[in-house]
Amino acid sequence: MNTFLSILIAAVFFCLIIIIHELGHFTVAKLCGIRVDEFAIGMGPAIFKKQKGDTLYTVRLLPIGGFCAMGEDEERDTPDSFRQKPVWARMATIVAGAVMNLILGFILSVILILVEGGAVSTQIVWFSEDAASSRYGLQLGDEITKINGVHIFSVKDITYQLGNDEDGVVDFVVMRNGEKVTVNGVKFAMETDKETGKNTLIYDFKVLKEKATPANIIPYGFKNAVYYGRIVLMSLRDIIVGKYGLNDLQGPVGIVTVIGDVTEKSGFDFSFILDIATLVTINIGIFNLLPLPALDGGRFVFLIIEAIRRKALKAETEGMIHFVGFAALMLLMIFVTFNDVKNIFVK
Repeated sequence: MNTFLSILIAAVFFCLIIIIHELGHFTVAKLCGIRVDEFAIGMGPAIFKKQKGDTLYTVRLLPIGGFCAMGEDEERDTPDSFRQKPVWARMATIVAGAVMNLILGFILSVILILVEGGAVSTQIVWFSEDAASSRYGLQLGDEITKINGVHIFSVKDITYQLGNDEDGVVDFVVMRNGEKVTVNGVKFAMETDKETGKNTLIYDFKVLKEKATPANIIPYGFKNAVYYGRIVLMSLRDIIVGKYGLNDLQGPVGIVTVIGDVTEKSGFDFSFILDIATLVTINIGIFNLLPLPALDGGRFVFLIIEAIRRKALKAETEGMIHFVGFAALMLLMIFVTFNDVKNIFVK
């Protein structure tokens, strides 16, 4: 029962994230006077339809996506058609979905701070007895700004950088009494996992948790969202350079499964659910902005080219390019979904 409930919660969260994305396209399109042929929640066969004005609203069988059909690749003579509108209006409409995901990520970050009862800073307020980090130069009151040359936005950055350190020797930059201080070669104790043989750094300090106030909740929420955005970009970089392969990618089924697992293992802790939902929505926003055919980012590139040339590509040509990109994306999704389903049954 718990597993079913966790998957249901995950599916609802994922569906809401997609709806927010498509609502971004839909709202800006309507504001710009662009005709929307269909606004769909889900994919596959329609199980509910309602025509209102020029737009058909549908709910489809599979809760793994959605779309906002605006006839982007069609030549129409009507003044409300997509390609008849100014470039700036089409640009705003295309990026609106991803922007809504990023805004949602920020809002979820703020809600997370409220749920957790405070905002965690990067200022050191406690050392364990005989802490190695203290012996090597860190002090109470230090505000950590860089670790191994990487700028620190939030406590999650600290956890990520130290958690991925392999030798336990870390370089810090901190703000101390209003001055930037470099503390290099801080040596932490390490422990080895008996099963995996992996060395893990032992944390020997804690940072300050502040009471959430109107003055700090916005910047802390923003920093947390920036942290997740950087994690997504770093992951994309690792995929490009070959650190991760296709088998490491996850599609909608995998995402729902991960959210469900986190939900169940956390004992349905709402803060854990919010945390991973923040990552997912920011991930979707950034992914859609990639300059690839069929994605919002790819369409935006064509609009930039049109603005420079002052002439649009033929609808048939652009449509074919996006169709090829969409076909490739669907093949990737089929492969990824197969892996997602396989991984549910074969760990």
